[in-house]
Amino acid sequence: MASGAFTLSAADPYSLPAPALEQAVPPSRDDLERLDPTLDLTVEPSADDRSSGDPGLEVERDPWAEAFGEAAVSSAAVNAQVPDGSAYPVVVNDQVQYFIDRYTGNHREVVGLWLNRSGRYLGMIRDVFRAHGLPEDLAFVAMIESGFNPRAVSRAGAKGLWQFMAGTARRYGLRVDQWVDERLDPEKSTTAAAAYLRDLYHQFGSWALAKAAYNAGEVKVTRAIRAVGTNDFWTLARSRFLRRETKDFVPAIHAATLIGRDPARYGFDLNEPEQAEIEMIAVPPGTNLRVLSAAAGMPFETLRAFNPVLIKGITPPGRPYELKIPADSSERIQAALAARKRAVARAKGPGETHVVQPGETVATIAQQHGVTVADVVRWNNLESPDRIHPGDRLRIAPVRLLAEPAGSSGRR
Repeated sequence: MASGAFTLSAADPYSLPAPALEQAVPPSRDDLERLDPTLDLTVEPSADDRSSGDPGLEVERDPWAEAFGEAAVSSAAVNAQVPDGSAYPVVVNDQVQYFIDRYTGNHREVVGLWLNRSGRYLGMIRDVFRAHGLPEDLAFVAMIESGFNPRAVSRAGAKGLWQFMAGTARRYGLRVDQWVDERLDPEKSTTAAAAYLRDLYHQFGSWALAKAAYNAGEVKVTRAIRAVGTNDFWTLARSRFLRRETKDFVPAIHAATLIGRDPARYGFDLNEPEQAEIEMIAVPPGTNLRVLSAAAGMPFETLRAFNPVLIKGITPPGRPYELKIPADSSERIQAALAARKRAVARAKGPGETHVVQPGETVATIAQQHGVTVADVVRWNNLESPDRIHPGDRLRIAPVRLLAEPAGSSGRR
């Protein structure tokens, strides 16, 4: 197992069939609906929302408040220092107690699912946060964001444990393109989340505001601070300048943190998840996981589950890729890769070429020879599969030991 890598459970949501994993629904809502389709998922309005017609609760714009708010944000940016891991206030007020009651009441079953799932990731998350000087209990942000589901996808397109949108993910060093989506990598996305939360704390000087900004965005929280004239989250939550979702997000995390610290106290009996060790292995560019798994005599779903970041089930072109594999399948995969290497070497022999005919494409040529498009592109150093012309001579392997299963090319 690679140093610092996490362990993956055989019963992990990774192992669900692809169609089930690709449903663009909020993960926590998905969990709730799977357990009880009739469950009311709406949050009860608080007193301030029920009385939203009261002008006294709708804070009007005030230039003095805006000036105070702007100064507060600037001061926080200058003076905020990330505290040690013990300096992480978790309050219990009416809003937090509401979510404690909710999570231990009619939502107990789904929260139990989240807590049992957390056992696969909490150790890794805490290690990463500790290494970044952050409070370890920030790990429970992921419980509210995704229910600790690393394959979670929201309706808005946010993905992974930490529900990053693509732009923010790239800003914090995650690769998100047509080949790879590292938001679905629990370890890498946690490192990105640690950096983002640290930056938010430096900007706002408060973990409550940092979490609010994680949900709503920095701009909306800054505007709320300027409009209301305070940098106290609980005061902002009584105004009309934060969305209901953001007002609920922070107390929900506090409730999850309190329950997660001592599940037994709240009546949750957690199971120890079964763990499968992971190894890392370098594979050639354009390696097709379906083909590799067939050659290694293992289920494609298993190899896919260990590498959900590979959007097409194929490693990206250009350079070798570090693939995650089950430790107990290492020998079989090594043997399959060696067979592939021999097949590629034979493709370099004399006379093993294909002369491009009018109307042919790389895809049709690859299908004709029982190889993948990625292989043809790589063997011939093509900049793009579209850039071939009649009369071009393409190098093709005469024998492919890791042949593409018949009819699979149309599914990519």
